[in-house]
Amino acid sequence: MSPPGPSASPSRLQRLRQALAALLPAVLRVDANERLRAALGAGLGLFFTALLSHSLAPEAHAQAAAWLIAPMGASAVLIFAVPASPLAQPWAVLGGNTLSALVGMACLALIPDASLAAAAAVGLAIGLMFALRCLHPPGGASALLVVLTQVQDPGFALFPVLANSLLLVLAGTVYNSLTGRPYPHRQRAAPAAPGKAAAAASRFTSADFDAALAHYNQVLDISRDDLEELLHQAELAAWHRTLGELRCEDIMSRQLVTAEFGTSLAEAWGLLQRHRIKALPVLGRGGQLIGIFTLADFVRHALSSQPRSVQGLRQRLRVLLRPSSRSHSRKPEVVGQLMNTAVSSARPDQRVVELIPLFGQGGHHHLPVVDEQQRAVGIITQSDLVRVLYRAARPD
Repeated sequence: MSPPGPSASPSRLQRLRQALAALLPAVLRVDANERLRAALGAGLGLFFTALLSHSLAPEAHAQAAAWLIAPMGASAVLIFAVPASPLAQPWAVLGGNTLSALVGMACLALIPDASLAAAAAVGLAIGLMFALRCLHPPGGASALLVVLTQVQDPGFALFPVLANSLLLVLAGTVYNSLTGRPYPHRQRAAPAAPGKAAAAASRFTSADFDAALAHYNQVLDISRDDLEELLHQAELAAWHRTLGELRCEDIMSRQLVTAEFGTSLAEAWGLLQRHRIKALPVLGRGGQLIGIFTLADFVRHALSSQPRSVQGLRQRLRVLLRPSSRSHSRKPEVVGQLMNTAVSSARPDQRVVELIPLFGQGGHHHLPVVDEQQRAVGIITQSDLVRVLYRAARPD
């Protein structure tokens, strides 16, 4: 049997270092202001809860510690330090603490051995919180507290447990909202729209994200929407790093094909077909951008405005493009009558990476580029952006 090679010892040493590194506390990437906000809020919230609970306590509970329970300290950490966490939301706090206390009472009544009753109470409380979607870590402490203190009065679940929880949630709602941390935190109610799923030119969709969460199969102390948004922001930051200082003027088309308010629909159609483009910036007298007219505007109006007797898209377009012989016509005759005036634009010195949300989330296909006087100097299309992103994402 040959002795171990020289690499065996360094390998074991490296594994030992990795194991020890895993024991080190994780870095909390929050600034001093946020830490102060959370600590001050927890203190004020508990003071408010204790003050009102003590004044509302029945005579039987007026004795020390009967009007404020220890798990509220842990609940305060969640509500004020991580108010966006699913574990800190109102239903989790109220349901988790109160139902767990009732579970503890049931275990105390049915299981004579205190150690077994304590273990069963916490385990069953976790199962119930999972089932009712109110997982709240201090709930386990509530169940354990009931068993260890031999509380058998069901009213204990209402006061102080439910009362403490409700007052703390109210304090958290006011304080977090006033300090810029909306609470309760909005949870996802429906699948994201397809446009938003592609926000920031993401290479994953909401369905991909849900599949990854299902494969992960563990509780996350962050809401699903917040985690998805963080990933989108990280991806956008990566595009910032990759695209660097590339500006709109570096990729825009400078040979503009434009129209004016009074350009006839037939002439505009001819420009689109002749130049094989899908959009015409519409300019005012001084060259200022006043709107945009697209091929989609043609098709949409042709389909919606023509009488039912006119069949087929081609025939409808012919009717729309045919000039009226009358001096006054209800049928649109010029570009200005159909153009979109709510047009987004970019600046020549604007970074290309800033356009990604506009194209990905805003549904834009063409983006005119204007100077300081709002004069059109170029245009960027989805194809232009895709080419840039492809070159940036392509491995060297």
